[in-house]
Amino acid sequence: MSAHIGYGNAQFEARSDESVLDCLTRNGVSVPHACRSGVCQSCLMHADEGQIPEAAQKDLQPAYKKQDMFLACQCRPEGDMRVSLPEHGLLDIHAIVSAKEMLNHNVMRVRLLTPTPYECEPGQYITLLNADGLARSYSVANNPDADHFIELHVRLFKDGAMSAFLAGANLGDSLIVRGPAGKCFYVAEGQRDYPLMLAGTGTGLAPLYGILRAALAQGHTGPIHLFHGVISEGDLYLDRALQDLAAQHSNLLYTPCVLNGTDGKGYFAGEIETAVMTAVPAEKDSARLFLCGAPEFVNGMRRKAFLAGLSSKHIFADPFLPAKPVAIAA
Repeated sequence: MSAHIGYGNAQFEARSDESVLDCLTRNGVSVPHACRSGVCQSCLMHADEGQIPEAAQKDLQPAYKKQDMFLACQCRPEGDMRVSLPEHGLLDIHAIVSAKEMLNHNVMRVRLLTPTPYECEPGQYITLLNADGLARSYSVANNPDADHFIELHVRLFKDGAMSAFLAGANLGDSLIVRGPAGKCFYVAEGQRDYPLMLAGTGTGLAPLYGILRAALAQGHTGPIHLFHGVISEGDLYLDRALQDLAAQHSNLLYTPCVLNGTDGKGYFAGEIETAVMTAVPAEKDSARLFLCGAPEFVNGMRRKAFLAGLSSKHIFADPFLPAKPVAIAA
């Protein structure tokens, strides 16, 4: 049975097993989106009429569900629907670019100011939208509520639409912030003496940097081991700041990992997976592992850690999914 999607003054027929997002974009409707995997939540829409499939609201905040919001990329309609883009005031806040700084040759620190302190757990991610509807998700590397700004680490890609936009943005330029989302953040539990392992590749360091500082600020006394994996030595960033932080906290160990590195240069030369697995603590039942970065690393490392004896409920992961192009059916 085919379903019809109403949007504005138009109505479109959704093809078999086609999402609302695919249907609308196939018919020329501009809907903000990025990952098309239900993770970034940039394609949130409002159901004006019709039944919302359960899968289209998975992992959404309760407040969004109550407002009949859903993820267009995950919504395969089970009947006719009328949908609309949500009013910005319901989901989003405005922010301005307040500072930019290159941290290495292709990672830029971007700081955003919001009208009021932004409530977000360090390590969660937000979605940025510009005036053209371009959307991209980034992890938060600090505590915005305490710092009064949002810090992001943006990798500059040659063909990256949002990274190019941010690289060219002037201080004072406006953006829309949506979120936060994600379950990868520090929660103080019990005596706070359990081992923490933080492992990430590339700008997967951003959420781990936020989680690390949150753990220290909340008095975590157990061992904390941070691993940062990169391809080449020049891809490392914040390494001096992390070395200084480790010197100030006896329970913190920082291990930069360079895949194409050279032994004896102050970092682990080789695959980050090897470094992490070599350092798995004896207290496997209580250890917490946070994984961020490339999906192949996150998924592979999660499996290895579980097979090594770490509890699945203590492994927290946010893979960085690339933006996917719109697939136009013939």
